[in-house]
Amino acid sequence: MKAIHRAHEDQQRANRPFRLAIAGGGTGGHLFPGIAVARALQKRIVDAEVLFVVGQRRMEAEILSRSGFKAVSIHVQGIKGRGWRKGLPALMNLPRSFFQSIGIISRFSPSAALGVGGYSAGPFCAAAKCMGIPMAIHEQNSYPGVTNRLLSRMADRIFISFEDTRAYLKGRKTILTGNPVRPELLTVQPARVKGDDLFTVLVVGGSQGARAVSQVFVEALQALKQRGREIRVIHQTGSADYERVVEDYRSRGLKGEVVPFIADMAEAYGRAHLVVGRAGASTIFELAALGKPSILIPYPYATNRHQEINARALVRKGGAEMMLQENLTPETLAHALIRFMDDRQALEEMGELARQIARPDAAGAIVEQVEHMAKQAETGRA
Repeated sequence: MKAIHRAHEDQQRANRPFRLAIAGGGTGGHLFPGIAVARALQKRIVDAEVLFVVGQRRMEAEILSRSGFKAVSIHVQGIKGRGWRKGLPALMNLPRSFFQSIGIISRFSPSAALGVGGYSAGPFCAAAKCMGIPMAIHEQNSYPGVTNRLLSRMADRIFISFEDTRAYLKGRKTILTGNPVRPELLTVQPARVKGDDLFTVLVVGGSQGARAVSQVFVEALQALKQRGREIRVIHQTGSADYERVVEDYRSRGLKGEVVPFIADMAEAYGRAHLVVGRAGASTIFELAALGKPSILIPYPYATNRHQEINARALVRKGGAEMMLQENLTPETLAHALIRFMDDRQALEEMGELARQIARPDAAGAIVEQVEHMAKQAETGRA
């Protein structure tokens, strides 16, 4: 009877669709690679099911809803950098989020789990491992976050975007895949960089914006106006800074398409001749995949200054310029913008050099490994 019951269970597993649970978030830099992996999985396995497990930020739910994916939330908060007053309650909440994760796994019954960074990945991936679910993680940045450093000790696969990351993670099987880029971005047609068309700059600070970048850019834009130089601007501010930046444009008599969040990044990238922004891993690999020249201003307070290390991957190839925030002034940024406005050939060459670090197959490589990992686990149970 036991043999018959086991054979029945094996048949049920064989007949069910492949199910992937993707855990993580907190920022678009964590979510967007997960979305790219989900799209690649659906392309590879038509009836595959994907469930995202995130925290309780509205931004996470909005991004996933627009992308057409199901999501569930667990009660989890970040601990690092919150101080003991806020950090202690977040720490005490971890058992609750762990048991919530067990419930989600029991209901969804994933074939595999993938952590994409961010605090919600921690309890869910740990629960998946405890329940015998094959579990992998992907680290976007050159220096891994605390969640992935902890999970790397138990993960069945570790996917990294930068070769330098390998030294910081303690896993048994680490694979360099690059950072997945959303497939809709890979079809972007490049903006014209020759002729008399109006020079267009896309300003981004990630999904949450970047106050220091926004402030210095607006001042640089005013300096350009005073010199009689006109450019077109697409400026993503983040929701927290939107009203302040809009008022800054208005009070200085400046024009620009100022929005809190850009839903259609493919369209925005397609119109831009130059990108100005932070140096998160998602931004770096999107710029590389699209061959977009950029001025990168790394976030100076990132752990181990990992955005600066991210940026150097493009700078070394000649595909970007980097300006450290501590040295940045409106005048130096305005001067760089004018230099690129006046030398479209250099701009085009920079874009081509950026492509040299592109890994457009990153999502597919991760999907292939995750599927193989799940099949190995099923074979082991047989």
